[in-house]
Amino acid sequence: MLYSRRRAVLSAATLYISRASLAFAADGPPLTQGERDRAMSHLHGTSKMFLDSVAGLSPAQWNFKAGPDRWSIAECAEHIAASEKFIFAYVEKIAHGPANASPEDMAKAKGKDEAVIKSVPDRSTKFQAPEPIRPRKMAADPQEYVEKFKAARLANIAYVEKTQDSLRDRVAPHPALGPLDAYQWILMMSAHTERHTLQILEVKQAAGYPASA
Repeated sequence: MLYSRRRAVLSAATLYISRASLAFAADGPPLTQGERDRAMSHLHGTSKMFLDSVAGLSPAQWNFKAGPDRWSIAECAEHIAASEKFIFAYVEKIAHGPANASPEDMAKAKGKDEAVIKSVPDRSTKFQAPEPIRPRKMAADPQEYVEKFKAARLANIAYVEKTQDSLRDRVAPHPALGPLDAYQWILMMSAHTERHTLQILEVKQAAGYPASA
């Protein structure tokens, strides 16, 4: 009886170890230090770019619009802050999902890092923002958007620095860029900040933009 119980326990343990080994084998390796450094450098850089662009603005400058169908700096800041959490939530969903990308999508995503960084900030092509992250004027003081962005960006940088998630073998489609792996979605999030910071700089160059106080 005791022998049977021990045998059952050993069989269960062996089965558990085998399943765990298979699950581990299904995942690719974590990010290399070079990949971490590149993403963190880009995230820090676009963060500084955005924060510098909105430093010391007056209420008139925050709310100025170059036209009725154009976003104000406050609306750009709201969109950037909302996107930081929205896109990263999608990164987590991809990263923690199954590694079930097709070989074709994996091949399409491979080597696309630089293209993501370069193409997303290009404002010669316009896109409609997804409904959940369109500006809604959720805060009376636009500085709230800045603080929310800063908190989210610091958390996202910490994730990139420490995560052991396998990001290169998790792929999901982007509506304009095609298949991207989870790491490339992080680069896209950072480049998206740059894109809308450039929009802020365009607002500042528009005719009628209020002079500084």
